[in-house]
Amino acid sequence: MSRTTPEVGRTQEEIRRHNLGALLRHVHLGGPVSRTVLAERMGLNRSTIMALTAELTSAGLVREELPKDTGKAGRPSLVVRPESHRVYVLAFDVAVDRLVAARVGLGGTVLDRREAVRTRAGADLDYVVGVLAGFGRQLHNAARPDSVCVGAGASYCGMIRPADGMVRFGPDMGWVDQAFGAELGRGLGLGLPVSVGNEAHLGALAEYERGAGVGFQNLIYLHGDVGVGGGIIVGGKLLDGDGGYGCELGHMLVNPYNGRPCGCGSRGCLEAEVGERALLDAANRPAELIGRDAVREVVNAADGGDVLALDALQRIGDWLGIGVANLINLFNPGLVIFGGMLRDMYPGAAAQVRVRLSSNVLAVSRERVRLRTSALGDDATLIGAAELAFSDLLDNPLEALTRGAN
Repeated sequence: MSRTTPEVGRTQEEIRRHNLGALLRHVHLGGPVSRTVLAERMGLNRSTIMALTAELTSAGLVREELPKDTGKAGRPSLVVRPESHRVYVLAFDVAVDRLVAARVGLGGTVLDRREAVRTRAGADLDYVVGVLAGFGRQLHNAARPDSVCVGAGASYCGMIRPADGMVRFGPDMGWVDQAFGAELGRGLGLGLPVSVGNEAHLGALAEYERGAGVGFQNLIYLHGDVGVGGGIIVGGKLLDGDGGYGCELGHMLVNPYNGRPCGCGSRGCLEAEVGERALLDAANRPAELIGRDAVREVVNAADGGDVLALDALQRIGDWLGIGVANLINLFNPGLVIFGGMLRDMYPGAAAQVRVRLSSNVLAVSRERVRLRTSALGDDATLIGAAELAFSDLLDNPLEALTRGAN
């Protein structure tokens, strides 16, 4: 983790607020940590660290305690822990086939969760909001009486306008200009705005902060659902584009002449060539078979030596390799992560992906890049939604806590 250096020209109050947020962020993302280590990471003296932790402890955001056993002589440094059961957010994840809601404590601990099936029935804003709002109220009411909800965040499988959580375009379910964030906030009735982000963007951030991408400043996250989404981290920052609609990696054109039709209206997009239907068609599965179970059946059949399933994964791996090769040449990432449905498909397609990278990626760009599956699994996008909800608290801890308590 980087050292904290307040900007020149800030007032003392701004520096204090910045340091409170930075310290809380270290504890939230890194877990229990001693005052001594915090001083080293933040580049501050121990008396300043002591004052900051005392203020956060008084607010109920962290607690300090003696380490269990240091094995060293002398007075041990107190350990600072997040108050996970007292301070929490509500996180929601809307995928094509499932709806998930969770109460996530400070520190990233999933304290409680609810899940429901989502049918592929077209534009279903009222149903999605009704289910998630009901789950959210249940989770809120089940929390400890002395706990505080400091935010709400949601992940959606489509193009999101960040300012108000409007789903501008969700091709797999036909959502166009649906006021998801505002409607979910009203349905919850908790007086909290709901921040909404694209699922792959949030999955990329979650993996960067808590998963396979920890320690990498430049990475690409590919998320498979029915189609394929993407998130790109450059220099530790999400590449989101001018309007927040950047990194639609699934709509990168890879097969312009004989491409499969895509839900976006084009043909030959990456997600059309490697998505759920592409795999199932290549494996000659009937049209009525859909979803992760159908994908996993093909993967398992390939593991068992089924020639048709093996050929299907190889074909998908070839198109996936073309897409990944383009991305590596463009962005020179240190890591490419495969999440969602691609997490299931990648092991069987990995050999063909690597063949493409060997043939089509510049040698200097491929010499260090690593390929991994998601460490957070199917919760990557949910955890990303929780981090989105925690962002105000980490930027200004005391003010955000006061808002949540009122």
